[in-house]
Amino acid sequence: MSEELTFDLDFEPAAGACVQVSPLVRRMVADNPSPFTFRGTCSYIVGTGTVAIIDPGPDSPAHIAALLDAVRGETVSHIVVSHTHRDHSPAVKAVKAATGATVVGCGPHRRARALGVGETNALEGSGDLDYRPDAEMREGDAVSGPGWTLAAVETPGHTANHLAFALPQEQALFSADHVMAWSTTVVAPPDGSMTDFMASLDKLRGRDETVYWPGHGGPVREPQRFVRALSHHRRQREASIMNRVAAGDRTIPEIVAAIYQGLAPALRGAAGLSVFAHLEDLVTRGLVATDGPPTLTSEYRLV
Repeated sequence: MSEELTFDLDFEPAAGACVQVSPLVRRMVADNPSPFTFRGTCSYIVGTGTVAIIDPGPDSPAHIAALLDAVRGETVSHIVVSHTHRDHSPAVKAVKAATGATVVGCGPHRRARALGVGETNALEGSGDLDYRPDAEMREGDAVSGPGWTLAAVETPGHTANHLAFALPQEQALFSADHVMAWSTTVVAPPDGSMTDFMASLDKLRGRDETVYWPGHGGPVREPQRFVRALSHHRRQREASIMNRVAAGDRTIPEIVAAIYQGLAPALRGAAGLSVFAHLEDLVTRGLVATDGPPTLTSEYRLV
């Protein structure tokens, strides 16, 4: 029996505060709340004395200053980056300049595929095109310091280059934007892929971490139950899209209007991209058809 997906919307960080959330982990939330970032981007400091900073966040002077103040007197050996959205990686440059740390993690920003000619992505400006790591991490690659290790777990889907990081000393996973307790993840082509996202969820179901520290919001407790519910939720959304196509809706705007009733106008573009991601996956699996490759402006039909 599938479990119900419930979200934790009670997370209220103390502005500018560095909070010890576990023996090895401190969290600081950036000053960039929005409908896409919830209360703001979570930056994490791992270790004591010699530390790693995970996802230093947006190019916010206030957040960067607070983050550097939190590690004053310590050595920052690594800056670890999960993916290249502008709310996660632009602060790398300033933090590296101040600390001399080695930048590791995901590779440069890249698209999973091209959109159709003349099409635009409603989130087109979200990619940090300036990010370049000193060393790119692949599945199982690890960096370490006194009492801590961070091992890369490839989790494409939200972006093509998305990584999570396992902290085996605490049986924890920094899940970034792949799994969050406050909301489902935006999967928006061409940077995102629903096929990859679902495969990455299945991959996490085979792991044994007991807590996830996400890129936005509070911790994901009972992560195996939550990931099962998240996967079920996505399959329910897929079924809703197929039902709308069966009912005669042929275009993405028609489907969005039917299944996202009451949605704030600012989120319609992201909803359209999410529907597109599902339709791409359904076309790949042979359940939905369109003339030519799937695009934002294609007409879709059941096979």
